[in-house]
Amino acid sequence: MAQTVVLASGSATRAALLRQAGIDFQIRPAPIDEVALRQSLAAEGISPRDQSDALAEMKAQRVSMKHPDALVIGSDQILALGAQVFGKSDTREAARDTLTQLRGQRHSLFSAAVIYEAGQPIWRHVSEVKLQMRAISDAYLDAYLDRNWPEVAGSVGGYHIEAEGIRLFSTISGDYFAILGMPLLPLLAFLTTKGVIDG
Repeated sequence: MAQTVVLASGSATRAALLRQAGIDFQIRPAPIDEVALRQSLAAEGISPRDQSDALAEMKAQRVSMKHPDALVIGSDQILALGAQVFGKSDTREAARDTLTQLRGQRHSLFSAAVIYEAGQPIWRHVSEVKLQMRAISDAYLDAYLDRNWPEVAGSVGGYHIEAEGIRLFSTISGDYFAILGMPLLPLLAFLTTKGVIDG
């Protein structure tokens, strides 16, 4: 019998990625305050890359304590413009402010996944994607948000590249799935090696 896989996240997108890949899993969102943890990590001077890794690990660790026999996947994503880190936007105005700061700029998305088993980390991966946003006009920015708010509220950066958000960019370098929120290909490779899925 295959080992139980648990996703320690309430993200509908991450769940959809695993489901579409044919993974049988359970969803058990980790009870953590992501905003407070991000602020704490940033205050300690932790790099955006390592923040994504630490948050993914905290999620996996917390859920693994209650499901020690399962493979628990924690995942998190950090958007960074230099040393500045952006979170999800609660309001349309906040999303507009984020997109205003990102336009014409090259920023990074760090997408991390950590797997815990029996309360211990057994695998981790962080993917970095670099995205160059076009110098979009105020008129287009406002029209874009009119058409896409509040759907993009749950997306760090305020865009969905799988939808109209792709029009905001001139170049993207990196893993498509990492942009959606999870380094899926390395994760699937590990699950195959582990014997959880056929390969």
